[in-house]
Amino acid sequence: MFDKLRPFIFKFSPEVAHSLAIKALKLNAIPKKKIENQSILKTEIFNKTLENPIGVAAGFDKNAEVYNSLFNLGFGFVEVGTITPEPQYGNPKPRVFRLEEDEALINRLGFNNSGSNEIYNKIEKNKSNGFLGINIGPNKTSVNRVEDYIKCLNKFYNVADYITINISSPNTENLRNFHKEEEMNHLLSKVKEEKDKLKPDLPIAVKISPDIENKSIEDICDILANHSIDLLIISNTTEKNREALKNINKLEKGGLSGKPVEKRSNELIKLFYKNLKNKIKIIGVGGVSSGKDAYEKIIRGASLVQLYTGMVYRGPDIANKINKELIEILTKEGVKNISQIVGSKN
Repeated sequence: MFDKLRPFIFKFSPEVAHSLAIKALKLNAIPKKKIENQSILKTEIFNKTLENPIGVAAGFDKNAEVYNSLFNLGFGFVEVGTITPEPQYGNPKPRVFRLEEDEALINRLGFNNSGSNEIYNKIEKNKSNGFLGINIGPNKTSVNRVEDYIKCLNKFYNVADYITINISSPNTENLRNFHKEEEMNHLLSKVKEEKDKLKPDLPIAVKISPDIENKSIEDICDILANHSIDLLIISNTTEKNREALKNINKLEKGGLSGKPVEKRSNELIKLFYKNLKNKIKIIGVGGVSSGKDAYEKIIRGASLVQLYTGMVYRGPDIANKINKELIEILTKEGVKNISQIVGSKN
């Protein structure tokens, strides 16, 4: 059905199409599909059991409006946000661009969201039916970005299954400076200090850029371990990888997501997994649109996998399709549970 509707949907601008998708999901009229032999995909993480390791990346449900509908679509977990302390409009429109031939998007949204107070109230009223991550970041005009992360941590610690510290969007000026050793140490020490006061067992994730240099991986791993980070999300959108793209929208400024990010994401997952030696779990993101794509991330070291752009091009049933394809791959290989293959290619 989606394949027939896609040409019609793509007549709308990406933001309008996204807004229509959110409105449709808000109706929450989606019956949950039963998939045979799904126990092979059951994933244990932080004393929780997920039905499968396929999640929605931050950016789709920015204002925490449809996470329970997304669980019904077959996703094992959902990450909402990025959420800032105060509401913000983001960058001027147009700010999202499809690159159809490349199965990619470029966005320069700029953390548009309705702010921590309103979003907290929504989550408080509409309890999550699954494993819910909350992605937080600073306001564009903030004079103290570290303080913004702490404000959001204080706001959401009791309604999140994990909280993601987003230091890697290319659309907030100088945000990626937090990848530098001194800045990262300062931020994560403050986050740990606050978390230990509020809820010591709350898992904290850090979402990194794919544009880091490989030589910085070891230092980043040491910093993450020193501050007891539980999850590493690899990776956000890229400002690179434009040369081989076909669509003219490749010239637009912003973060590139989808298929062109897949190779770099997989490379980084493998390198970080080798360094972290399973002390910190990895969520793999970038170019996932099939069971094979998810499998490639898992065998390199990702315990969980997220997608967003794949849903734009493959439609709302993508999680169920990926899960069925993963079950076929694992059954053929004689694997009893998906956790057995995490990092098996390293």
